[in-house]
Amino acid sequence: MSAVTGLRTLSSQTLFKKGDVFVLFGELFGRGYANGLVNEARAAGMTIIGMTVGRREADGSLRPLNAEELATAEANLGGRIVNVPMMAGFDLDAPAGTPTVTALVNEMGLKTWQEDKLDWAHVNACRELGVARFKAAVAEAMTQLDALIPAGANVFFAHTMAGGLVKAKVFLAIANRIYKGRGDRFMSSRALLDSDLGKLNLMNFDEVTPNTFGHLIDGSAAIRARIEAAGQQVRYTAYGYHGTEILIGGEYTWQTYTNYTQGYAKKRLEDIARAAWEKGVKATVFNCPEIRTNSSDIFVGVELSLVPLLNAFKREGCGAWGEAQWAACQGLLQDGSPLAAILEQLDTYNQDPVMIGFRDFAAWPMDNTPALADRMIGTAESITAQHKDGKALITDHLSALVIEATGPLMFNEAAQPTGPVLWLSHDVIAKQLAKLHG
Repeated sequence: MSAVTGLRTLSSQTLFKKGDVFVLFGELFGRGYANGLVNEARAAGMTIIGMTVGRREADGSLRPLNAEELATAEANLGGRIVNVPMMAGFDLDAPAGTPTVTALVNEMGLKTWQEDKLDWAHVNACRELGVARFKAAVAEAMTQLDALIPAGANVFFAHTMAGGLVKAKVFLAIANRIYKGRGDRFMSSRALLDSDLGKLNLMNFDEVTPNTFGHLIDGSAAIRARIEAAGQQVRYTAYGYHGTEILIGGEYTWQTYTNYTQGYAKKRLEDIARAAWEKGVKATVFNCPEIRTNSSDIFVGVELSLVPLLNAFKREGCGAWGEAQWAACQGLLQDGSPLAAILEQLDTYNQDPVMIGFRDFAAWPMDNTPALADRMIGTAESITAQHKDGKALITDHLSALVIEATGPLMFNEAAQPTGPVLWLSHDVIAKQLAKLHG
């Protein structure tokens, strides 16, 4: 693949309706993209069923939700939860009497982690256990789910599992330098990827993100066969990230956050969708724009591409509503910090030769550099400092709007999807918001 396949037009779906079933393959936590799809399913009158990652006991064992946790989760989702713990990844799995890979990583030192080695035979044994545990949980969950899907219902499976960073103290310190450090605090992302610690994280990313999508598609084969044999439809969606087209110099141009370590796993997520599509399964990965979420806040600068969405509001005819968003964002800035000047600052930033050098689609995801970190983190800090309140940012406001737009875009397109991998860039985000608010 050498170019973005963008969703350019708005679909008005006619497939999903009251009585159909929406399955959230993952647990709904805080602010994030999944909320948008759940809202659309609820508005369509669909029956909403969710899954859970379960909870860990103090000894590391995985259990289902207790009665109080289940009630809270179901109230948050607005539907029923299949209470089978489906924690993805293998960082806390290990053969009896042996340490988990997280425990091994916790023995690494801040000064020695680049040279510290892992026992890969043991890592693979842990991985096999984790995969077997997850696949068994999927099988059990799908058996329970099958009984909850009535005859005559269409089914929408929304995969939301992502991440997989090994939760170890040493990694948190490293991540702060890779994703937040510049100058003397800069650290190369390549140094991480070439280390055993980095290789372990990439393996766990694969098990949490793309491989769980594959396990969902395979594990629901019997449900899919039953539904389709009766003449109904089954759809699968997943959330990807592979850069976004935003307005730069007046033209929609692909750009990306660097270094997005999980990018390797996100590319494999696309491969899972393509393989399923070739077999006749309508599975689509939607590559969504950069937003601020609980999980993305570690990546300082990822939010910079959000602000030019305001220019897309003008380009795509968002009218009075779009002008109101400009006014709302201006209101978050200090006196003497005009919004137009910030947009000019970002356009200059995006046309900096250093940043242009990272717009290499074929080479994605690229490693970071000191020059990149200096410009990106410096620009992010400069723009944040121009706000009245560091906890009330323009990018928070725009993130909520992007989530609002991606919900109907994904939900409607999934009814008759045009391909296995689609980008939701600022043009179609603005068009969807214009439709919703025009």
